[in-house]
Amino acid sequence: MEKTLPLMMRDRAKNTPDIIIQYYKNKEGIYNSITYRQFYEEVCFLAAGLLELGVKRGDRVGLISDNCQKWMVADFGVLSIGAADVPRGGDITALELSYILSFTGCETAFAENQKQVSKILSCKAQLPVLKTLISFDPVDSETEAAALSVGINVLYFASVVAMGQKNENLNPGKAEAEMDKGDGEDIATIIFTSGTTGEPKGVMLCHRNFLCQLPAFIKFFEIKPGDIWISMLPVWHVYERLIEYVIFYYSTGIAYSKAIASVLMNDFQTIRPQWMVTVPRVWEAIMDGINRNIKSKGAFRKKMFDLITSYSMMYTYFKDLTFGLLPNFHGRIRALDSVLGFFPWLLLLPLEGILRAVVFKRIKKEFGGRFKAGISGGGSLPAKVDLFFNSIGIRLQEGYGLTETAPLLTVRQYKRSRRGTIGQLMPNTEARIIDGKGRTLPPGRNGIIFVRGNQVMKGYYQKPEVTASVLNEDGWFNTGDIGTFTYDNELRITGRAKDTIVLRGGENIEPVPIECKLRESPYIQQCMVVGQDQRYLAAIIIPLQQAIMDFAEENSIPVVDYELLLQQPEINEIIVSEISERVNPKTGFKPYERIYKFVLLPKSFEVGKELSSKGELLRHNVMALYAKEIYRLFR
Repeated sequence: MEKTLPLMMRDRAKNTPDIIIQYYKNKEGIYNSITYRQFYEEVCFLAAGLLELGVKRGDRVGLISDNCQKWMVADFGVLSIGAADVPRGGDITALELSYILSFTGCETAFAENQKQVSKILSCKAQLPVLKTLISFDPVDSETEAAALSVGINVLYFASVVAMGQKNENLNPGKAEAEMDKGDGEDIATIIFTSGTTGEPKGVMLCHRNFLCQLPAFIKFFEIKPGDIWISMLPVWHVYERLIEYVIFYYSTGIAYSKAIASVLMNDFQTIRPQWMVTVPRVWEAIMDGINRNIKSKGAFRKKMFDLITSYSMMYTYFKDLTFGLLPNFHGRIRALDSVLGFFPWLLLLPLEGILRAVVFKRIKKEFGGRFKAGISGGGSLPAKVDLFFNSIGIRLQEGYGLTETAPLLTVRQYKRSRRGTIGQLMPNTEARIIDGKGRTLPPGRNGIIFVRGNQVMKGYYQKPEVTASVLNEDGWFNTGDIGTFTYDNELRITGRAKDTIVLRGGENIEPVPIECKLRESPYIQQCMVVGQDQRYLAAIIIPLQQAIMDFAEENSIPVVDYELLLQQPEINEIIVSEISERVNPKTGFKPYERIYKFVLLPKSFEVGKELSSKGELLRHNVMALYAKEIYRLFR
């Protein structure tokens, strides 16, 4: 295997130069494309341009942009000269942006457009070493002048590529020579994740962390050169980023789309991809869209479709039972399963064949007609969504990983995909389920997941103590997730030992900063943010009783008892106002960190129940004690 990602990319460009690597839209919304040969040339020219600007091996280069064709060129250009990129999407707040660029000492940064350039300029006081911004899109003259006035030179991506091309013509092979110096242990990227104190942690991932995963994909997916992947996930996120390296490794192509149902489905028809990687929320939206479309054709058709899908779900269950595709957590007897499932499966098979040929074939055509499978990650895939797609003949494969593991740890196999699990461990990856006493647990028992493998990070940037708290000297990494193994060595996640909440869209959210902000309200005494595997965040809130009673008196709200008072619209309105005032983009929070719903509880959290002896929130206890209330928040 090649030692670095750019060397891998160079090899594919030489061996499959005419295969299309990128499909991207122009201003008119029409797809353009470039081949491996063209992509590689642009990377070399950009690398040469960066060398001309003084970027050198070991430097950190900011990369602030959402998905676009130039992102991967910039990524490989930076890596080709031995530098590491520090990526983030366009939704980053100015506060977080200034932290990650200053903490890593970026002297150069890429920015997608004028909005991102302006955001960076607003942080210049906190970025003393930043000297050069390379904008993918043009910016106006006022912004350029403002940048120069604070000591930052704004250049255009195309200009840097042209500079590098001129330099390569004068000194051929300079960029490739620098590429040849690369080593697998070189840092490729520093990806920042949120911390529970609000201070992000920079995950250092080297070339080896990514490369070690790539050969194994052929064991899980039937990938062929020239296949097309459709993409809409944030490319700076490690999940999408790994897939883009997979795309290069297997000489396949990527088409950029958007997670908007109408746009996505139109792009399916245009591109006709074989693969799609996205988060559970997108699969759920597609399922809802299919159901809405059927419903719009009349009540009778909707009832018939529901009946047909219920039949197919029953068929899928008996098929999985017959062929050993149900998860085995408690020592299932596969031979008995096969006997129990065989005859029902056989009886249901003929009609299922007709349904797939007549009904479900039409749905599959909406995916372009060549679709092989979807890959879901970044959050738990709802069981109903998983079963729905597999029942109508569209395969979904679920995977699991973390930023710290670059990211893949497990994935379902293409031909033996077991719903209810997140698949088997990747080759050369070890995992243990550990209980509170440090003992390794057998299949079927819940505990904290520890993993070891070449994909595990080198550590958190300039945070050795934090690194040591999760990564021991033997290479075992504490994922902070709670899970259990099946007897087939497949994994299921059952909870999170750490506080991080992952929404269905794959957004990682630290609840502590939000809770701290909410408690600043004079009306809120205690609270806990919830939303794991949901579409949005909600909160359990304990109001400050005296403040609420005073508010009621001042506003002539009748008080029968306190619990009934909390149900009054005026009380809910004041809490809504308090939440909106404190958790919003102006106070440093992202749109998906908004609290959409809440429940008001009359009784304070108690030590020994909701709180530890130190007064710390026992989240698992709260989830169990208020399961009904939490359930209603997401109905």
